[in-house]
Amino acid sequence: MDAHKNTSRLSAAASKSAVLVSTNADSGEKQDIMTTRAVLVISGRQFWVSHIVIWLLIGFCSGQTSTASHSRSSASAETKTDTTWSQFHRPNMTRWNKYENTLNVTNVGNLVLEWSFYVGEGNDVLSGPAMNNGRVVAGSGNGSVYALDAATGAELWDFQTGGAAYSSPAIANGVVYINSVGYENNLFALDAKTGRQLWVYAVPVNYVTYSSPAVVNGVVYVGLGDTNVYALDAKTGTKIWSYTTGGPVSSSPAVANGMVYFCSDQMYALNASTGSLVWSYAFGGSNASPAIANGVVYVASGDGVVYALDAKTGSKVWSYAIGGYVDSSAAVTNEAVYVGSGDTYVYALDIRSGTPFWAYKTGGSVESSPAVANGVVYVTSDDFFLYALHARTGALLWSQSAGYYGNPPTVASGVVYAGSTYDSRINAYGLNK
Repeated sequence: MDAHKNTSRLSAAASKSAVLVSTNADSGEKQDIMTTRAVLVISGRQFWVSHIVIWLLIGFCSGQTSTASHSRSSASAETKTDTTWSQFHRPNMTRWNKYENTLNVTNVGNLVLEWSFYVGEGNDVLSGPAMNNGRVVAGSGNGSVYALDAATGAELWDFQTGGAAYSSPAIANGVVYINSVGYENNLFALDAKTGRQLWVYAVPVNYVTYSSPAVVNGVVYVGLGDTNVYALDAKTGTKIWSYTTGGPVSSSPAVANGMVYFCSDQMYALNASTGSLVWSYAFGGSNASPAIANGVVYVASGDGVVYALDAKTGSKVWSYAIGGYVDSSAAVTNEAVYVGSGDTYVYALDIRSGTPFWAYKTGGSVESSPAVANGVVYVTSDDFFLYALHARTGALLWSQSAGYYGNPPTVASGVVYAGSTYDSRINAYGLNK
């Protein structure tokens, strides 16, 4: 274990910029309105003032106009309750931590590396860390699942799965659930305090899967690399049901209102209790995972289109053609859908219409799934950077290079956690008060 402190830096590379765009949501034809770089908040002052009334009217208020206004809205609208990030989607199935009230648009530029845990040379950490009850848990390419002290990065326990642990773990009721890929694919249930194995469910395939388990109401929903999605009893690992699709399941299920949503050769919606098909939606197939909010399913497909589908019927609400391939799973707030693309951009789309608010250009394809917290969008790119972007404008607030490549970050209790592919590390960034 290697824990140390370091300082981070702001990247203002000319190749990375935020573009505010006017787009036909169905055709995907883009028109640049204004290009901004690291100084967007300054050079874009005229735009900001002239458009803020319009944005407020349509409800696009996930960011902050000032520290004072944020404090008032946070105090009146929300109470800090669940600041953890216990599974890939978070329990709200949106990858949005709406209770985070430490990091914000005014201080995120001060993030520093608080600790870094080294998992061993050549062992990538594609797993998105889960944080719960003072523990950070993540898997690695060497087959180990690590539990670390959230404050110091000190190792608490290490469980060897016997295969690569690429999926993001879920922590529920004192148990860690995580996949591994080897000669067979396994879902492990581990005691969160000790790392002791409680049970394992095995599938005799070795197809690489990134499906992360979702734990809801005592049931674990997960894809294990074959063509099935499984519902398992969270206490015993006993199979409750499985549903066979037309292709491998690498998507992480989202569960809401008695339904399970996931992607394979197409988009599927199943009854959570019985596993029976409620509806499906045909598109180009996808490894991305859906997000659920306000009765709508938001999902990106392999054909480069982001879809909004009615959660009950599967009928299309809107779609937006990005143009590049999309493996990124969407993050959703009350105002916007955030998603990365193979065309090197991170997009913010109007949750109601799919019309883009902005697009931020990174230096590589964006296969990572964004995380959103307190007006800030966190995402990694294949250029090896972790970015913090203003949720309302797409302005660059902070960035850090540490060998990132498709790694989904998590944000909890004032700290950003991310695994590193090429540096073989689990990193924690905070304000280091």
